[in-house]
Amino acid sequence: MADITITTDNFNAGDEIEALRLAGVGAIVTFTGIVRDKAEHPDLTAMTLEHFPGMTEQEIQAIIDEARTRWPLQGVRVIHRVGRLLPQENIVFVGTASAHRQAAFDSASFIMDYLKTKAPFWKKEETPAGASWVEARDCDDKALEKWQG
Repeated sequence: MADITITTDNFNAGDEIEALRLAGVGAIVTFTGIVRDKAEHPDLTAMTLEHFPGMTEQEIQAIIDEARTRWPLQGVRVIHRVGRLLPQENIVFVGTASAHRQAAFDSASFIMDYLKTKAPFWKKEETPAGASWVEARDCDDKALEKWQG
């Protein structure tokens, strides 16, 4: 199984969890991100994600590689959707598998915090009033700081 998938297609989190169930695994932690109907703007009608193919996968692989140096992981899975997504659709999946729960929890949180700030995705929100690009948020940078100290 590839660690990374960038796709316009939806995913089934249950299938991804089963794929992480490997010999020696004692814990699987997952995060599924869902497009909110009230993101940066109220009344969000859609979100479009763009990426730079090749570069995005390379950056995500570097994040996973860093996680693997910090925690003993048996499996990692990252799926990120691109294209036009509607509220309540899946947008991202992060799953980590380890012999112990703390490594699985910490590595999943680490990967998600790095995805939010380092993975090259560009997000545009659509509302009845029009469309606008989403700026980086300070709270995402602060979440990243806890892993850099």
